[in-house]
Order: sequence, then C-alpha cells, then structure tokens
Amino acid sequence: MAAPNLNGLEPILAALSTMQANVERSQKSQAHEYLEKFQKSPEAWTKTHSLLSSPNTIAEAKLFAATTLKGKITYDLDQLPRESLPSLRDSILALLVSFREGPRPVRTQLCVCLANLAIQLLEWKNVLDHVGSSLGSSAGDCILEFLKILPEEVNEGRKINLSEDELTVRTKELLEDNATQVLGLLNQYASSSAAAAVNPRLFECISSWLGEIPAADVVNSSLFDAIINGISNDASFDAAVDCMCMILRDTREVDEYMEVIQIIYPRVLSLRPRIAELAGSGDLDAYKGITRIFAEAGEAWVVMIARLPAEFRGLVESVLECCGRDQDRDAIALTFLFWYEMKQSITLDKYKQARIHYADIFGKLVDVMIKHLEYPTPDSADEADLFDGDREQEEKFREFRHQMGDVLKDCCEVITVTECLGKAFNRIQRWVSTYGSQTTSTSVPHWQELEAPLFSMRAMGGMVSPEESVVLRQVIPLIVQIPDHEKLRFQAIMALGRYTDWTAQHPEFLQPQLQFVIAGFNHGSKEVVRAAALAFKFFGTDCRKLLEGSVTELHTFYESVLDNLPPDSQEEITEGVACIISIQALDKVHSMFKTYCDPVIKRMMSCANQAKTAQDDGPRLAVAGYIQLLTVFVQNIQPYVSPQQENPAVKYCQEILPVLSTIAENFTSSTPILERVCRCWRYMVLSYRTAVLPLLPTLAQQLASGFENTRQGCFLWATDSVLREFAIGAEYVDASTSRAIYSFFEQQAFAFLRIMNDLPAEDLPDVIEDFFRLLIDALIYCHQQLLPSPVCQHILSAAISALTLQQDAPLIAALHFLRDLLSYGTEHPNSSNFDRQDSGQAPRNSPQLQQAVKQMIASQGEALVQRVMTGMMFSFPRDCTQDASGVLLSLFEILPLQSGVWVKETIGMLPAGSIRAGETDRLMNAVGMKIDAGDVRKVRVLLQDFTTSYRRRNVAPRDGLGRLEATRFRFNG
Repeated sequence: MAAPNLNGLEPILAALSTMQANVERSQKSQAHEYLEKFQKSPEAWTKTHSLLSSPNTIAEAKLFAATTLKGKITYDLDQLPRESLPSLRDSILALLVSFREGPRPVRTQLCVCLANLAIQLLEWKNVLDHVGSSLGSSAGDCILEFLKILPEEVNEGRKINLSEDELTVRTKELLEDNATQVLGLLNQYASSSAAAAVNPRLFECISSWLGEIPAADVVNSSLFDAIINGISNDASFDAAVDCMCMILRDTREVDEYMEVIQIIYPRVLSLRPRIAELAGSGDLDAYKGITRIFAEAGEAWVVMIARLPAEFRGLVESVLECCGRDQDRDAIALTFLFWYEMKQSITLDKYKQARIHYADIFGKLVDVMIKHLEYPTPDSADEADLFDGDREQEEKFREFRHQMGDVLKDCCEVITVTECLGKAFNRIQRWVSTYGSQTTSTSVPHWQELEAPLFSMRAMGGMVSPEESVVLRQVIPLIVQIPDHEKLRFQAIMALGRYTDWTAQHPEFLQPQLQFVIAGFNHGSKEVVRAAALAFKFFGTDCRKLLEGSVTELHTFYESVLDNLPPDSQEEITEGVACIISIQALDKVHSMFKTYCDPVIKRMMSCANQAKTAQDDGPRLAVAGYIQLLTVFVQNIQPYVSPQQENPAVKYCQEILPVLSTIAENFTSSTPILERVCRCWRYMVLSYRTAVLPLLPTLAQQLASGFENTRQGCFLWATDSVLREFAIGAEYVDASTSRAIYSFFEQQAFAFLRIMNDLPAEDLPDVIEDFFRLLIDALIYCHQQLLPSPVCQHILSAAISALTLQQDAPLIAALHFLRDLLSYGTEHPNSSNFDRQDSGQAPRNSPQLQQAVKQMIASQGEALVQRVMTGMMFSFPRDCTQDASGVLLSLFEILPLQSGVWVKETIGMLPAGSIRAGETDRLMNAVGMKIDAGDVRKVRVLLQDFTTSYRRRNVAPRDGLGRLEATRFRFNG
C-alpha cells in the first residue's frame, strides 16, 4: 500500500500528536508554540485546506485545521489578495458539502468560517441563496447550523476588521434584510416532515434569529406549534426549552406584546401537567427545563402578574408547584429571581390588591422553603456524614440554603415578618410537642425538622424590626432550651446572633441568651465555638449599652477563652468587648483599654521571644495575630472627645507605639508581622484622626525607616492614611503640620525611587502597587506641591517603567495614577474635596499646573505611548485594556497632534511583517480625521481596536521587541 501524500504536513501532525501524548511539559510547550506560530503564518491558508481535504487525516487534525482556518478568516484575511476571496468562499462551501454529515465539530467550525467570510466579503450579496444552492436540499442540518451561526458571528462583529459604518451596513444586509426570508425557510423546513418539525437544530436556529425576527412573527406561525411539540419530545426538549425561553424574554415589554402574550400564556399553562410527570420521572435535567419555562414566563410577565392577579394566578401557582415538587432541590434555584421580581412589583402601593391576592401563595412558599432547608436523612446511622462523603454536594447545599434564605426575606416583605416567623415558630413548637419527650443526651430524633426552622429564623433576622412583639417573645425562650445537638446548637446560637437589635430593645431577654451563647464556648464542636464567637460579637456591638456595667466581668471571660479560639473567632470576640469598652465613661476608657490590651501585649511579647529562635513560622504568625487583636481594639474604641481634650485612647496608643516599633525593627523579614504592625498604625490615624498628632513625629520616623530598611509596601499603605488625614485644608490641621507631612511623603517617594533603581520592576510588584495607590491620594490632596516638584518627573518615569509588569494589581494602580496625573493637564482634573467650591462645581485647574503636566508629557510622552501601546499589543492582562486606552485618550486630549506622531512612531517600531500593508496609514488617517473633528474620544476606540486586532494576529517575538524593548528605570537621587 502506498504511503499517503502528506504534502509537508508531517510537522503539524507530529505537534498535534505531541499535544495529545503523555510527554514532558517542555515538549508540549514546544509543540504548542510551533502550532501557534503556524496558525499565524501565511502558509496556514493552504495547509489547512490540505488537512481538511485529505482522507487520511485524523479527526483531531481536521478539527485543528478548521479552527485555524476560522482564525485566519477572522484576523488574517488581509494576507490574501482581494480577488482570491470568492475562490476561498467556494472552497469552504466545497468542504462543507463533504462535511455536511459530520463530524459536527468540524462542520461547526467551517460554518463559522463561512459566516465570518460573508461578513467581510462585502460584494457577496446573495449569501443565503448561494449557500442553500451550493449545499443542496439534502444538507438540512448543515444549512440550519450555518443559519444559526450567522447572526451570532455578525453580532460579535467588533472582532472583524471592518469600519463601524461598513459593519453597520453589512449587518443590515445579512440579518435585517434576510429576516423574512429566513422565517419562510424555517416554516417551510418545519412543514417538510414530522422529523424536521422536532429537529433540535431547527429550534437552535429560531433562537439565534429571534433578535432579528420579531417574536410575534414566530408565535403567529406554525413554528410555535413546533416549539410546543418539541417540548414534549425527548430529543428536542432542551433546544425547544431554550427557544421558548428566548420568546418569553422577547415579550417583556408587556404592553407592546399583549396580543402575543394572550396566545402564549394558555400554551404555557397547558404544559403544567408535565411538572408532575417529570417530577416522577427521575429526569433532573428535564425537570429543570420545565421549571425554567414557568420561571422565565413569570419573570417576563411579572407586570401582568401584578396588574391582573386573577388571570395570571395559574402561572404563579405553577412556579410554586415546581418548587414544591423539586425533591432533589436542583431546579428550585431557577425560580429565585422570579420570586424576587414578583415581590418587587406587588409590594408597590398601586398593586396592593395583588399583594393581598397572592398572600396565600407566599405563605405556602414559606412552608416549601423551610421544608427544602432540611438536611438530608442519611441512609446509615452515621450522622457525621450526611452527604455520603460528597463534600462538593455538601458545600453546594450550604450555599443553596442561603439563597433560599433570600427568598424567605422576599416573603417577609409580602406577607409580613410576623407571619413568616410564626410559620417557623409553629414548626419548632410542633417538633417540641412531637419529639421533645423522646430527646436524650445522646439522641435527638428527626433533628432536621427542628434545625430547618431555626435556620429560617436566622435567615429572616435582618427583616425583623426591634419593635416586633408577637413571635420573638415566645420563640426566644424556646431557642435557649434547644437540645445539645451540634447542628441544632450551632443554628440556635447563629439565630440568636441575628436578633441582637431586637434584644437591645428588650433587655429582659438578654441574660438567658448571653448565657446560652457563652456556654457555646465550652462546646466540643469547633463549629459551635465559632458560632458563639460570632454571636458574641453581635451582642457586644448591638447590646453594648446593656452590657456597659459588665465590662469587668467580661474581661475574666475574655481572658479565659481567648487562647482556645481560632484567629477569626479571636477577632470577633475582641470586637464584641471593644464595643463595650467604647461606651465607658471617658475617665474609664484608658484603664479598660489597658486592662484588656496589656495581657494581649504580654502574650505577643512572649511569642516574639520564641519566634527569634523558632524554626517554623508558628510563633511569628502568633505575633501577627495578637497585633491584629490590638488593631481590632483600636478600630472599635473611638470615644467622642472634643479637640481641646486629651483622647484617652490616643494616650494608650502612645504607650504601645514603642512596643510595636520594637516588634517591627526585630522582624524585618516577616511580612505578616510588618503588615499587621502597619495596619495597626494606619487605624490609629483613621480612628483618632487629628487627635493622633502627638504620635506623628515618632510614627512618621518609624514608617520612613521601616520602608527604607524592609522595602515592604505596607509602610507606604500606612503612610497614605497620614497623608490624607493631615493634608492642607484638613480641619484642625495647621499649615506647618501639613507641610511637614508633605515632606515626609517626598521622603517616602525618594526611598521608593532608590529601591526601584536597585531592583527590576518584576521583583517589586506589591511595592509598586502600594506606591502608586499612595500617589493617587497624593495627587488628590497634595497636587499643588507635587506637580511642580522635580520628584514628579522621576515618579512619571517610574510609572512608565512599571508598565512592563504583567500582574493586574500593580499595572492597574500605575495606570490609574497615570490617568489621574494626566487629568491635571486639563481644566477639570480629579480634585480633592478640600478644593470644592460652594457651588458644588469642580474647580478649574490653574494654568501653572496644566503647564507643569504638559512639560512632563512633552519630555516623556513618547516613552509613555510606547509602553502603553506595547502593553496593549503584547503583554497587558485583559482587565487593563480600558485603563490603558484611557491613558492614550488623556494624552490626545492634552496634546492631540504630538500624541498622533508618537503613536505613528510606535507602530513604525513594531517587528517587520507584523503590520498589514496600508494598515498604519488607514489608522493614522482615521485618527487625524477624529482629531480634526474635535472628537478625540473616538481615537480611543480606534487605538483599542487596532491593538486588539494586532494582538490576536501576533505573538511576542522570543528574541525581544527590538526598538520597543523597555529600558531599566534609573534614579540617582
């Protein structure tokens, strides 16, 4: 047998084989790189056709070839002479004929190829007729697939290399002008045979064209009968459901589609018997499909449901039935948005009657939701594993319960909180009367039926007014007597934590609840202990006034449990006691602050001594944890003190500042400790604002030396709070203090520039992010000093150098800074609130500051344009594109002509062969026209489209970017 003629395709096939083989990662990387370069090369045009035409090519290679051809047509069509495009079209049609029976993935890619070519081949006017005649009447599925794909590709037209005007005209030619013809073709096809009428491809095609064909035209044709029948056919069910849902969404403008809704509504209701049928079938996907139809109908017609409650009650009852019969709880989530939308409508005053009419349905919905909240009953006696080891299912159930809790909140707004709570209370009472006597210390029968209403009470807690006086008075005494079962105790404590606002208004219920919660700290379950800590936080926050006199006793409790809690729970219980300290009499704040925090500092210092010699990170992390507790105290103990008085909280901060400084100086290599120390210092400033003035000299010195010695960005983060609070114009801050703070900021800036001179940007991503976030605030509060300063030129250079990074966070920070900086080259920049005029209008920027920015741009604008455009074409993450193009827009707003020159020069420096013939001239002509018309905002779109198109067509050269390669930042200050 003769060997097949592969025509030089062996390297491609070998690379594809390597990608699928079990080989080294390096080999796969080499194969991937080779295939990626091949896809962008001109020879790919002929070799993809060879791969697709060869009978000896394996299916995977054919799919790769079809996918490559799609990319070539979308992005590289300029590689072919214009006169050869009709031949390309004919060859694709010939390939489609040979693949019309499959494999479907290859056929789909070829249909996408043909659709994208149809968009760009402007002289091809009779697209549908040509495709139909070429493929023939026997290629029904193939034609339907092309018809389905055509609108999808046209509506994604931004990736096509056409002007906006060309794309608009072509969209009209391909879609709007053909809509009537397509509707006729689909009707004709559906009527051709019984099999055609339930073909899933038919319904997919209808769905795709519904954006162009009015829903009314489909509903008034035989296609609607086909869709309804398709819902009853297993093979076409999913596609028919999708199609029906598309039609329902198109009828959201109910006044416009009233006649259409009158046709659809009875047909939708006729599907209601299928709810019970599919619920008993065990086909979960089908049940989700039928639920989706009723939920989508409800969402689309929610206004009609509110206007005509009697007429549309059947639809709401159908959605409720879908919820009630969903034993597997897989479909019910599809209805949540409907219940929310319905609640939003019927709680309006003008739909008061609808609210009354549907009250019984929402009452039943509460019962359904509480029932669905129940944990499953395990098949075995092992209650420790309720999900048979399926942790993913368990996590899904936990998340799902919170979503159902949101539905319960919706019900509270419709039928009142009291009625919803009453339903939960009745279930609790029913459980107590039925199973309470059977409960022992080791067994709680049917605990799921008690836990679910407890969870529902927790979920509805946020809806309850502190004035509620019916249910809570009865249910809270029951909750504190809940049996000692892990999940019941957990849920009971969590529920109590949600009603602390109510308890604050009903002090007689405080002590039993607090004792119940405190007892939870001694429970054997870690989950219960965590719940107790969280609940205690809420009691301390909301009931602080009731607990004011218990602050001394609570210190004993705090000390006894603190060391046994995980870090998150330590913070929560600390927040609770800190809130109680915060309302002590002013003369007691310092002593209580000291009483609670000194033992924490003692623990911290003990761990710090261990950490010096410890081999692991445990002691260091413990030190960081204790510093975090100090920060929680600082955040929450904020007594009101007049500016003339000494702040007792600041007095204590003065006492612990040397301790924190010592910790920072001794652990210069421990990022967690340094971050927590800086966070504590930052909150000292944010909590006590200008009252922290006595700490400023020491604090500034520590921040400056700490940054210089450790090169950690957290010191800049803390510096930011000082800069904002003591900026020029801030209340109670004199000018000399503000000037000193600005000098401190410049000291930090110079330190950063020296660090960036010593290390490449890739080694400093976090520091760069923190620095430019600091700079954003510096521009707002100190622009008068910063912009004329010589340091600003160096900062701009550093920002340009930072654009070589590829991580989102530092790039976005640098780009935001650049956009803010450039805004000061205009009349209306980003500005501090201190500069707002009484009229509320943003102040005009001074000509001097505008000129200072323009001078910086004139000297560094070329480098800035190069770095931004290079990033957009090669390296920036997708999330940075908008900000990067925003920088270019700002440049064109300030210096439009010069910016145009810089853009052209940058494009001229791109690697040879990577730009299409005439592409630069077309772009620059379009840019020039927008500048001449004064429409520079459109320049942003042009440059964004150009760089996106370039990036799709090209890979960054392995040997570098040549003249566009970035240079290292240098600073000699």
